[in-house]
Amino acid sequence: MAAAEATSAPRQRLVAVTAQGVASGTPYMVGSKLLQGWLAASNVPLSLIGLLGLAELPYTLKMFWAPALDRWPLPWPDRRRGWLLLLQITLVGVIAAMALLRPGTDAANLTAIGVMAVLLAVCSATQDIAVDAYRTDLLPPAERGGGAAASAMGYRGAMLAIGAGGFLLAGRYGWPAAFLASAALLLAVVPFTLAAPRLAPIEHPVTSLRQAVVGPARDFLRRTGFGRAALLLLLVLLYRWPDGLLSLMAVPFLIQQGFSPGLIGAVQGGWGIAATMIGTVLGGVLFSRLGMNRSLWLFALIGAIGNLSYWALAQFGGGQTALVLAVGMENIGGGMVGAVFVALLMSLCNPRFSATQYALLSGVYALSRSILAAPAGLVAERVGWSSFFLFTVAAALPAFLLMLRLTPWNGAGPRGAFDPAKDPT
Repeated sequence: MAAAEATSAPRQRLVAVTAQGVASGTPYMVGSKLLQGWLAASNVPLSLIGLLGLAELPYTLKMFWAPALDRWPLPWPDRRRGWLLLLQITLVGVIAAMALLRPGTDAANLTAIGVMAVLLAVCSATQDIAVDAYRTDLLPPAERGGGAAASAMGYRGAMLAIGAGGFLLAGRYGWPAAFLASAALLLAVVPFTLAAPRLAPIEHPVTSLRQAVVGPARDFLRRTGFGRAALLLLLVLLYRWPDGLLSLMAVPFLIQQGFSPGLIGAVQGGWGIAATMIGTVLGGVLFSRLGMNRSLWLFALIGAIGNLSYWALAQFGGGQTALVLAVGMENIGGGMVGAVFVALLMSLCNPRFSATQYALLSGVYALSRSILAAPAGLVAERVGWSSFFLFTVAAALPAFLLMLRLTPWNGAGPRGAFDPAKDPT
């Protein structure tokens, strides 16, 4: 990483990770939103559209083939950007080819749609592995918060471009035009990938598939020990647990409070996204001044206060003004928490195995948004909304207890993080 730092300025690195955020968000939105919209507009039965959710399994399973990117790097332009270029050019072709689909209910068309959806998801999930690894290997510790924020801004920019612009294009020029425009957006990222800062070569590259599979866990345990490794994984699992609990129940709560679906959509989809972007940028700026550990503490506290705003809305009401405040506080806090959390994951990865280690750590985090958050509705039914939102605030306590051991306020970084001065690359 030293060579990458010496030959590129911080602005170049931030531009590079922002562009890769756009590259990650574009195919995901095409598969999860644009394709669903086209099928619904073509009167494909909802039961069949629902099956597209299975096509997103590669995003969950990507950790199983992440070692391949560590074992077989493509050397030009460097070990990460080689994969990025290959995958981005492939994705441009896949998305453009999807413009040729003809949604309908006959078996041939449905099979073609299913095959293209799965192909898109596999390529997109693999690109996400390469994007996360490139960002992890490129950014020095002081820039990880800002880099995480820049990447998230690029991702959300792509969400807006596809989620809003794509549907506007579909309404005016037809659905194929929306897919071709999405392919063009991803194609526009390719020059940024070519011009992005070059990574320094690693001293000890992975030389076997067995090493690529076993090495990431062995490296992590060697520098942390079994006890600390378990605590770090618990921190990854629980740090954003309050966010996962609230996100599942926010819309049902607001509907039960009597807010109209249109108002909820405008506030959550408009102001909520803007507030998340504000929080992401603010988190990146503050991270550069506070450092990793203090940011983890402060941003988790701000996130808990954001959840507390929903308790106030449930307890005292307040109408549309209170709704706007609650959604704003929640999403600003969520943006800050998201920025420092990505920086935390990057700090735990060795560049030799960053593709696999980051994929595994993000897989652990995914459990908090699925399995651990699943009882949210049951808890809300049993205790009522006010107590439920207090529960989401209390759900932050385990992470604070873990941070006492792992990321003390005055510490320079997580205990057990990768240290290039001590650990081999």
